[in-house]
Amino acid sequence: MSHSSNPSLAKPGQEPDPDRRDFIFIAAGAMGAVGTAVTLWPFIASLGPAADTLALSTTEVDLGKVEPGQAITVMWRGKPVFIRNRTPEDIQAAQAIDKDAGQFNGLRDPETDETRVKQSAFGDKKMPNWLIMVGVCTHLGCIPMGQKATDMKGDFNGWFCPCHGSNYDTAGRIRKGPAPKNLAIPAYTFLTETQIRIG
Repeated sequence: MSHSSNPSLAKPGQEPDPDRRDFIFIAAGAMGAVGTAVTLWPFIASLGPAADTLALSTTEVDLGKVEPGQAITVMWRGKPVFIRNRTPEDIQAAQAIDKDAGQFNGLRDPETDETRVKQSAFGDKKMPNWLIMVGVCTHLGCIPMGQKATDMKGDFNGWFCPCHGSNYDTAGRIRKGPAPKNLAIPAYTFLTETQIRIG
């Protein structure tokens, strides 16, 4: 076959067809980009969290067997999470502080009881009886007592940190002692009325 029968082939001393040249450049660039992506993908993927770490980032808990006045402790991200099914008296004691301006303004870390349990809802149903907190004292990181029926609950019937005497009320708010903040509230969601996902 001669050069004259194929117009896309350049004759000696003549420029090749621009359409063909552009196609070759684009094809070579695309192949280079794909090769780079295939080479870099394992390195980029290794920067993400491992599957076991992702599994620990959330914890699901069944609350169906926790009776009013009872509490359970679950682990989440290596920390204890306190879950208490508060009695009407516990809720009333916490809300009484919210209604007394003198006492509420005297709180070291003022938060209403409603704010601390605002995530405790399934659909439109609010469930202020469920108080869910990270069970680590905000002073020096000790684990407060108050989860067991036989535990000392401090002066406010909530939680008591035996390390340095911090007292928390039935909403987990610091009321007495050296702790600077209330017990932390983790992110959580009610999946059903008795099932939650923490994290």
